[in-house]
Amino acid sequence: MPHRRLQAAAVLLLLILKEQSSSSAPLNGSEWTYFGPDREKSWSKNYPSCGGLLQSPIDLHSDILQYDASLVPLEFQGYNVPANEQFILTNNGHSVKLKLPPGMHIQGFRFRYSATQLHLHWGNQNEPHGSEHTVGGKHFAAELHIVHYNSDLYPNASTASNKSEGLAVLAVLIETGSFNPSYDKIFSHLQDVKYKGQEVFIPGFSIEELLPERPAEYYHYKGSLTTPPCHPSVLWTVFRNPVQISQEQLLALETALYCTHKDDPSPRKMVNNFRRVQKFDERLVYISFRQVQDLTHAGLSLGIILSVALAGILGVCIVVAASIWLFRRKKSKKGDSNKGVIYKPAIKKETEAHA
Repeated sequence: MPHRRLQAAAVLLLLILKEQSSSSAPLNGSEWTYFGPDREKSWSKNYPSCGGLLQSPIDLHSDILQYDASLVPLEFQGYNVPANEQFILTNNGHSVKLKLPPGMHIQGFRFRYSATQLHLHWGNQNEPHGSEHTVGGKHFAAELHIVHYNSDLYPNASTASNKSEGLAVLAVLIETGSFNPSYDKIFSHLQDVKYKGQEVFIPGFSIEELLPERPAEYYHYKGSLTTPPCHPSVLWTVFRNPVQISQEQLLALETALYCTHKDDPSPRKMVNNFRRVQKFDERLVYISFRQVQDLTHAGLSLGIILSVALAGILGVCIVVAASIWLFRRKKSKKGDSNKGVIYKPAIKKETEAHA
């Protein structure tokens, strides 16, 4: 009997150890950070896709852009959520996240993509350059991501997250400027989710208000999640035009939150939660607007175009000036010639009169 009890205790201990072992393994990126020994360069040790192909974010520069006439304006369905339908705002230790209702979805792609959440990336108050995507090497102050999953093929975002074209993310580049009342509907609640694990209900509002002007102008490419596990499953739509928030709003985002729990003896500020740009692996970024494409296709930069135009104008001015000078010179010579014709007969007549 004691032997059986000992056996049962041993089995129970093994089960407990197994459970602890499995629960301590990274789950949905819970063990990764932007700093310390687990910072970005080490992500690929636990998440192989982070060191693989099709990684995001990237730098959007003219050499990789190609106009695509099939990129139609997107339609944002169910984005206007009434105030009596509340959102849940959460500090997940990596960012501040707003859970979105599945009734929100995008139309305009091959599949229907339903919303699941939105979150932000930013820098710090000394270096306020926290966007993940860059444009021509330029960082913006922050970046908003609205995450959707392929609801035509998959039941939820978790299932879709590692499937090809399983996710679609709308990216909004944020710069400092005027106060933005729409973004303040999130920022005004940051103090309520100051520490990791905290959440708060906030009134519904129109998520479409967070989008920039002329949302039909965008960059589009196949990439990855910008956080572990970095699955290459994302259709990225980066809007061409940024939105503005005030300096005070940005400062609140950069200083209000912590990556750690409230009772953590070593609190850490939530700053610089953006991934650096990745190699693009000879991919193309397709764009829905023509302006950049026309210059890129011709292989000419804007500076060269302007130089050629100025040289042409200068050439025309030189030709016109030369023509005017020759015309005046010719007219002057003709005038001198006419004066000579009039003058000589007068001398002849005078001579005859004296004769």
